[in-house]
Amino acid sequence: MANSSEHGQGGQAHGSVKEYVQGLIFSIVLTMVPFAMVMAEIGSKQLIVGVIMIFAVAQILVQLVYFLHMNTSSEQMWNTSSAVFVVVIVAIILVGSLWIMDHLNHNMLMGH
Repeated sequence: MANSSEHGQGGQAHGSVKEYVQGLIFSIVLTMVPFAMVMAEIGSKQLIVGVIMIFAVAQILVQLVYFLHMNTSSEQMWNTSSAVFVVVIVAIILVGSLWIMDHLNHNMLMGH
């Protein structure tokens, strides 16, 4: 056969079952840790929000590497640069949303 088991129809590289299982395990752990912290009320609210944000960024990186197979090869340059742009935009939205909600909460409690 001309196609190996690691290449798809268009010649794109696909991961092995081992990589997909590793990505799944990492994704489950990165989801369960913040969930457990919230449910068990471990730590202060600021710590929990910080952990959720850090684990969310880690979750994005796991998704990009293990499931979208993004790496630093020259063929992936446009994909990598667009992923960096997406991460920056998501960070701006996340930080901006938290900042807006914090100020709304502060301004609503001014009279109390």
